[in-house]
Amino acid sequence: MYRKNLLIFLIVGLLAGCGSVSVEDYRDAGPRFIPSEFFNGKLTAHGVVMDRSGKVTRHFNADILAYWDDGVGTLEEDFVFDDGEQQRRVWTLTPDGQGGYIGRAGDVVGDGSLSFAGNAVFLDYVLRVPYRGDTIDLRVDDRMYLVDPNVLINESKLKKFGFSVGRILLTIVRHTESAVSTGGA
Repeated sequence: MYRKNLLIFLIVGLLAGCGSVSVEDYRDAGPRFIPSEFFNGKLTAHGVVMDRSGKVTRHFNADILAYWDDGVGTLEEDFVFDDGEQQRRVWTLTPDGQGGYIGRAGDVVGDGSLSFAGNAVFLDYVLRVPYRGDTIDLRVDDRMYLVDPNVLINESKLKKFGFSVGRILLTIVRHTESAVSTGGA
């Protein structure tokens, strides 16, 4: 009986792994996301942080200034949390030569990988966050979907040692009256 249950568990696990969603699954979905167009000018972000049970533990707002120079993007993000904490993250998006971008920021360990197709943007990276007087590294799987030319919905899954430790849900709004000239995608 034990072997039969183990075999069923392994088969279910393998099948679940085969069904993972790829950014390419959205290649025909619109509106079409173009990094240098959406991440350009002034944007705002509004979101919640949830623990692993789904309980909202914090909420935040952020002002983002995004611009491009010779195909390299910069996103200056200034966060304000409901408890008054302020954080700043500056992303640099550098073309990876394969149609995506390498994402780097001061609190990101190593390189992040940004890929996009259709209306979807996936960003995978390791974020170093303060925790109980020290820091921990969390794997972040960002899934973003352009639902309007000026609105991007983002779900971030946070993991440690492969186990879910929380999620972030947010909306990013682009304010078109403040677009900054681009150097191209």
